Amino acid sequence: MALHQTDLGAAQPFEDVYALPISAAALPRYRIPDKPADPRAVRALIRDELALDGNASQNLATFCTTWSEPEVHALMDLCLDKNMIDKDEYPQTAELESRCVHILADLWHSPAGRSAMGCSTTGSSEAAMLGGLALKWRWRKRRQEAGQPADRPNLVCGPVQVCWEKFARYFDVELRQVPLEAGATGLRPHQLRDYVDENTIGVVAILGVTYTCDYEPVREIAAALDALQADTGLDVPVHVDAASGGFVAPFLHPDLEWDFRLERVASINASGHKYGMAPLGVGWAVWRSAELLPEELVFKVSYLGGDMPTFALNFSRPGGEIVAQYYNFLRLGREGYRRIYEAASDTAHDLAREIAGMGPFTLLYDGRGALPAVSYTLTDPASAGFTLYDVTDQLRRRGWQVPAYPLPPERQETVIQRVLVRHGVSRDTIALLARDIRDAVERLSGGVGTGTPEQSGFHH
Repeated sequence: MALHQTDLGAAQPFEDVYALPISAAALPRYRIPDKPADPRAVRALIRDELALDGNASQNLATFCTTWSEPEVHALMDLCLDKNMIDKDEYPQTAELESRCVHILADLWHSPAGRSAMGCSTTGSSEAAMLGGLALKWRWRKRRQEAGQPADRPNLVCGPVQVCWEKFARYFDVELRQVPLEAGATGLRPHQLRDYVDENTIGVVAILGVTYTCDYEPVREIAAALDALQADTGLDVPVHVDAASGGFVAPFLHPDLEWDFRLERVASINASGHKYGMAPLGVGWAVWRSAELLPEELVFKVSYLGGDMPTFALNFSRPGGEIVAQYYNFLRLGREGYRRIYEAASDTAHDLAREIAGMGPFTLLYDGRGALPAVSYTLTDPASAGFTLYDVTDQLRRRGWQVPAYPLPPERQETVIQRVLVRHGVSRDTIALLARDIRDAVERLSGGVGTGTPEQSGFHH
């Protein structure tokens, strides 16, 4: 083996990571190697494979956090060995989780004050399922106590995220998904009477529809259920899926009544790792009051060192994301969250103006009044000469991930694109995207595509 001289004059083997034995062949795919390998080489080779992934900063399809401050990275490293479920072994991490729950309960106007009930989860999907389970258990108990059958529960919702379809299938609940009306981007209150009955465990209202990023009118949905109860006696609770909007509305739209200010709202879920700006792996579920979380769903475990209650679908999980969420609350405060999302909303609105001015597009949502995002469709797909799927393909060549997909029934003939503006997605980044969308349209229309950011409204 070739040698080189160190400063001390001692001969050392040549150890370039790309000249070591593990680098001499493709990495193992189906069988663990027989011998250990140099950690630097393993890291370098895995890093090289990961470079084939898309650039997270150009992924404008995801709601999830793609940028964090260095302090968050440091705290995550510090918590790498903390198992969140073991509250006896890691009591201070558990204390930070409790603080986050109470901070969110206060942010969402819980009437329970310091006795608010909630928990962290691995994400908003798990939190939504926990909210759904609580709805089902309470409904079943009421029916059984009244001597009525409790074998056909249903859940009423609009264009929900797939986690609610999973909930319905996994926990044997009929999902009554209300189809979209012409021109609508979500569930409309007057539709409820055709779908709610005595077997309805609850209605899901969405604060930030996955497809279009608009808010469903939670206050009006609750009012429609109030009227339904007055007419029929049916008392149907609301669960708000605030996966994204729960960390936006309190700061951008503080006067919007969507949370526990509405008495019919029983529970709320949100994603800390979306617009809560925590790293991937944390969601939150909060109940209006403790009695709305059935005791039968809470398990007591003693084998971790203490007699601890737990309510979750998952068990062992890391604590770092929870610590990072608490860091964000302290680091940003209400003013910080507001300023970040005001800037993101302004950027989204500027993009919406650019999109509207390009010619072939019609805006569905312009970045104002709900999430910092834009959604749009082709005004006349038949005469455009291209599809939004073609635009997506053109943008992918520049590294952008901008999805195209059909709306839910009954608007599935409408294909849309959606751009999310998150923390870390700068005005300059969106100006470059706008240029590339304009270029894509020109190329697909038979032109060359020579746009520059200076030609857009983003130039100062």
